[in-house]
Amino acid sequence: MNFQNKVVLITGASTGIGKELSIILSKRNCKLILIARRIELLDGLVSKISHNSNSEFLTLKCDVSKKEEVTEAYKKSIDKFGKIDIAILNAGFAENMKAEEYNSELAETTFGTNVFGMIYWVEQLLPEFIKRRNGFIVGISSLADNRGFSGSGFYCASKAAASVYLEGLRVELAEFNIKIITVKPGFVKTPMTDKNDFYMPFIMEATKAADIIIKGIEKEKRIIQFPFAVVFVTKLVGFLPGKIYEFFAKKKIL
Repeated sequence: MNFQNKVVLITGASTGIGKELSIILSKRNCKLILIARRIELLDGLVSKISHNSNSEFLTLKCDVSKKEEVTEAYKKSIDKFGKIDIAILNAGFAENMKAEEYNSELAETTFGTNVFGMIYWVEQLLPEFIKRRNGFIVGISSLADNRGFSGSGFYCASKAAASVYLEGLRVELAEFNIKIITVKPGFVKTPMTDKNDFYMPFIMEATKAADIIIKGIEKEKRIIQFPFAVVFVTKLVGFLPGKIYEFFAKKKIL
């Protein structure tokens, strides 16, 4: 698969991985639909990269956690380009929370963006993808999907839900030749991780992460996960019996 002449939708395109994906793909002679809540950041990005690009752009303001905004953004995308070939569902939200500050509204925001933000877009994309028997859906999950890490329960749970959801789609949609790719990054330097006050091993720049993702999509990998060291460690942590994991987690070792 290559991106040339493809219509590519990217959610969460204004910062972080989404922004870097947009920059890389702007040089691939494709049509880019860039989605984010902050339209001014999208427009600023396009103004910087369009002069050195052979791609077409459409920027749309959309909060992916709001179904009606996703529906409207999809309609505008189809009105502009007639179709979508590849949807990179990258929009994400994360915020740590202490038990003393427990607030269900944070869960609603986290799941609204990380899970329902995917579901709402898939709902729009699937009818045409199934009709054409073709299409790519790339969902950005996380290596944090394997355990419930202290202070990040909402985030870990939302990414676990996203990973399982994408796996189910992959199996179900194979007969329609629709490719589902799950992306599981480790720590990536973005405005989201800049808020973290804990050690983030093997953290990488968003540009490198975006390059890995693009190459993985081109190879049509089922799962794109990186960096290797963090993948290896999280696999080991995932195999730990619950009692042992909780012992190390309480000791702040994990």
